[in-house]
Amino acid sequence: MTAKNTPVLSTRALNRATLERQLLLRRAAVPVKDVVGRLVGLQAQNTRPPYFQLFSRLEGFDPAALSALMESREVVRIVTLRSTIHTHTAEDALTLRPLVQPARDRELRMFRSGLTGVDLDRLASLSRELVEERPRTMKELREELLVHWPDADPRALAVAARCRLPLVQVTPRGLWGRSGQVALTTAEHWLERSPQPAATPDATVLRYLGAFGPASVKDMQTWAGLTRMREVFERLRPRLVTFRDENGVELFDLPDAPRPDPGTPAPARFLPEFDNLLLGHADRTRVIPPALKGRNGMGNQSYGTVLADGFLAALWRLDETGDTATVTVQALGRPDRATREEITQEAVGLLTVMSSLPAHDVRFGTFVDFGD
Repeated sequence: MTAKNTPVLSTRALNRATLERQLLLRRAAVPVKDVVGRLVGLQAQNTRPPYFQLFSRLEGFDPAALSALMESREVVRIVTLRSTIHTHTAEDALTLRPLVQPARDRELRMFRSGLTGVDLDRLASLSRELVEERPRTMKELREELLVHWPDADPRALAVAARCRLPLVQVTPRGLWGRSGQVALTTAEHWLERSPQPAATPDATVLRYLGAFGPASVKDMQTWAGLTRMREVFERLRPRLVTFRDENGVELFDLPDAPRPDPGTPAPARFLPEFDNLLLGHADRTRVIPPALKGRNGMGNQSYGTVLADGFLAALWRLDETGDTATVTVQALGRPDRATREEITQEAVGLLTVMSSLPAHDVRFGTFVDFGD
């Protein structure tokens, strides 16, 4: 099919297709571990967001279910996509981490001035011995490595260990209502498994499209933090279908993936900061209207996002003070009465499941101190 005859998908069509695959058009009654795998991980730069991501996607979600998987070591927190921490299934932790190793190598080059004279292979070997003897904090790891390279930059030494080794954050870090400081060991040691071959780029592209498609090559590269993926898409082209967006950008998709009618209703949903729905594409207009670009975060600070009719419509935060949990919503427009009521009901549901405090409150207001 020539480019001229390639079907065009509207922004609303892309929105509904992505929301369907992200389980955001209707909550699913499926096991938590299956969803973590289906979405190719949950962005977990902070400890609480994975729980809120699952609340918005799963019917009857109980935060204890994800904590139980972490304690049984069926899911782990590890640096993978985009050099950020994700909650992955054990299987993905072992195979996705080596896939994105080239990105970790590029990250390490940024610290080369602080690593003059450091044998990186020896550093990796020493670091493995240290963290497998017992989980270590980054401070402990820096101090131990400084003994061997006293003239090196301490932060660069710790970053080098993190880049060269597949380090996971051990529990209780990340557990609901408990958590703890970051302590690290290798994925193989924590999971009691041998190293695994890297996931293939082809298989990862197919999984990405299943969770985030239809999407462009640049979209996938942005999500994964990888480069030079065009040849992978070209290799897969006979197995895929193609579309174009309203700007003429070529999009790839799985032939049998759902692409709902653009008029399909999309309920209000509360997403936490750094939800992968908001970070999974180079072109984010399928969720964030151009007029609201940048409104859900500043720099490395991202705010909770409220979707209404599938698109960014408000920001939110949860405060727990005394015996009251309060969700405050800051609308980014003028929601009609029905939308406001829908958002309120979703906030009530969030408070019921995600807060143990006895009193709940939902407020619409302005909070200029969101970044505090």
